[in-house]
Amino acid sequence: MTTTGRRALLTAGIAAAAATALPGCTAAEEPGPRKPGAAEVEAARVARAEAALRLRSVTASRSLLERYDAALAAHPALAPRLTPLRRSVAAHTKALGEGGTTVRPATAAPSPTATATASAGAAVPSPAPVAADPRTALNELAAAERTTSDTHTAALVTAPPEYARLLASVAAAGAAHAYLLTEGARA
Repeated sequence: MTTTGRRALLTAGIAAAAATALPGCTAAEEPGPRKPGAAEVEAARVARAEAALRLRSVTASRSLLERYDAALAAHPALAPRLTPLRRSVAAHTKALGEGGTTVRPATAAPSPTATATASAGAAVPSPAPVAADPRTALNELAAAERTTSDTHTAALVTAPPEYARLLASVAAAGAAHAYLLTEGARA
């Protein structure tokens, strides 16, 4: 036998063995969907829990953002003081929502016409009323910052490590905002 003949015979033998072995490797297909394994079930549970946590976190921050918008609309004279804090809250809301939620954070203060249009729609909940006194409005906004910060801090226990670091940063920033809204004004 020549080298070419041996190679052809060897290749044909391997192909025949593979053709015989491959059908034996497949499991008999059962009618209906495949049952997920324990690891897949656990991974799906963890993913749902993280998505719910992200949604709660972004909703709390979104509510705070709406409080800032309402305070700015009620007290335009506070804009130099509130606008940088509001921008920070908007960035936090966006960061908290990345990677798992469909809630879109607001990125700019709404115009008066947008506010009127939004209040005409039934899908947008109205924010809490703003006090007529600017100092009281600042105190209420500081209280909302503390509440949101406490919400993010409480969520640290169940958050995955990377998201927990983000929540801790946002909670710390919220505490600083609360200080700047109340005590910081006196300094």
